[in-house]
Amino acid sequence: MLLATNPFAVWLMMFGIAFLVAEALLPNYGVIGLGGILMFVIGAVMLGNNDVPTPLLVGLALVSALLLLTLLIHALKTRPRHTISGDTELFGSITQVLALQPGSVYHGWVHLQGERWQVRSTTPLQPGQRVQVVARKGLMLEVAATDAAPQGE
Repeated sequence: MLLATNPFAVWLMMFGIAFLVAEALLPNYGVIGLGGILMFVIGAVMLGNNDVPTPLLVGLALVSALLLLTLLIHALKTRPRHTISGDTELFGSITQVLALQPGSVYHGWVHLQGERWQVRSTTPLQPGQRVQVVARKGLMLEVAATDAAPQGE
């Protein structure tokens, strides 16, 4: 019987398959899968001395390696490309003034990067006016007008 001749090799192959499944389910970049392929191949070579066809062993190792390569390519494609938040993304952003603070034409509110920000300008602001972020002081953005204020508001 094939399985009774070398139980250690069978365990290596089973752990190798388990590691390949874990590679598919866990967010990593191939370390577990590489170990799984190595364990599977070593276990298969150990069983190879017991009349297991060599083409079957080579085929299973190649299929495992191709699966791991496919998973690695997919994982690398889903990596984040660049930062989409923070001060570097705020500076230079253009948005519209939503509202002014009561009693001040130099302070208002804008909607930027999914948040409502308080803004301050050295020139008078009007609702609907397009402004560009030039600085950040704590939770307040300093803005400058990018165009003339809209007419009729």
